[in-house]
Amino acid sequence: MTGSRAWPAPAKLNLFLHITGRRPDGYHLLQTVFQFLEFGDELEFEVREDGQILRDEGPEEVPAESDLSLRAARLLQERSGTRLGVAIKLRKRLPLQAGLGGGSSDAATTLLALDRLWGTSLGRGRLTALGLQLGADVPVFTGGEAAWAEGIGEILTPVDLPEPWYVVVQPDCRVATREIFQAPELTRNSAPIKIARFRSGETRNDFEPVVRSRYPQVSEALDWLGVHAPARLTGSGACVFAAFPDQAAAKRVHALLPTGWRGFVARGCNRSPLMVRLEAERA
Repeated sequence: MTGSRAWPAPAKLNLFLHITGRRPDGYHLLQTVFQFLEFGDELEFEVREDGQILRDEGPEEVPAESDLSLRAARLLQERSGTRLGVAIKLRKRLPLQAGLGGGSSDAATTLLALDRLWGTSLGRGRLTALGLQLGADVPVFTGGEAAWAEGIGEILTPVDLPEPWYVVVQPDCRVATREIFQAPELTRNSAPIKIARFRSGETRNDFEPVVRSRYPQVSEALDWLGVHAPARLTGSGACVFAAFPDQAAAKRVHALLPTGWRGFVARGCNRSPLMVRLEAERA
């Protein structure tokens, strides 16, 4: 067996999120902007010669059969025809059902890392197509660049954004994404916009009113953080975030979190830390 040190699976933020329609198959059409954080989960991969795919370490709340990193490894093994296997250690730093893309990021890191470690050489395009089978958010993580997204989130256009420091607050609840998507009061007819309107700040998160009404902890966190800077929900929640010009300003607000609240400070980045790691591997 051969081992490797930890690979990053960074978080993402949705800087806005509009639902513009719904396809006949039930998938929602959207517009959003994804940006990465220099913070996330970590995975280690130990290549096995016997073809087995195992999870040596992972969150107890996520059964192995539901773990997207294992599903990604099995899918890559099947499609590439490799006889190699892997033992995966997944160290969760991102909360579950939080809107930070943790599971999707874990899957993308698994695909890109194992393509390298197994020598399958499928290439970014084919890996992205595999990722889309695992979840609509996976392609942005395999793409590795901050992006304007449309369709169900898979039509990506790279964008150059400021890279502020963010305070991310984690309310004491988990938001069921399926529940929010199926909510009858969810706005599903937002008019499509151009990137210029996003840059001028004429955006919102269409999930926010629904999540506020159903999860008072999220509403409280938005109100608290909004006192310090414009605050917004990421994805369908539960986490909320606000941008600050520098690390010191973000840390000052983070230090004011009410007792018992959880959160973290992280820098936004337009290039995924995973891409940096892949380049280091190639070098």
